[in-house]
Amino acid sequence: MRNLTLLDIRTSFIDGVSEPVLKSLLDHLLEKEVIADCEMGSMKGIWDHFDKARSVIDLVRNKGEAASSIMIEFLCKKDPFFSGHLGLI
Repeated sequence: MRNLTLLDIRTSFIDGVSEPVLKSLLDHLLEKEVIADCEMGSMKGIWDHFDKARSVIDLVRNKGEAASSIMIEFLCKKDPFFSGHLGLI
């Protein structure tokens, strides 16, 4: 795994993440207590896929390195092909 930050992959993530992976990611982040119930509720209210992806990556990025690592690790397991495209693996 390369030492990339969420800021490094932000644009590519927003442009390329699929809706099913994004939904799974949100569930995982809630389960791991990276995001709170109220934050999850806010994400469900965002209908535009690109806006939702943008909101998720910015929310997690602003929570720090530990939260970012959880997100990156999940992405690498859930969608290795996309993660490779992002340069994460």
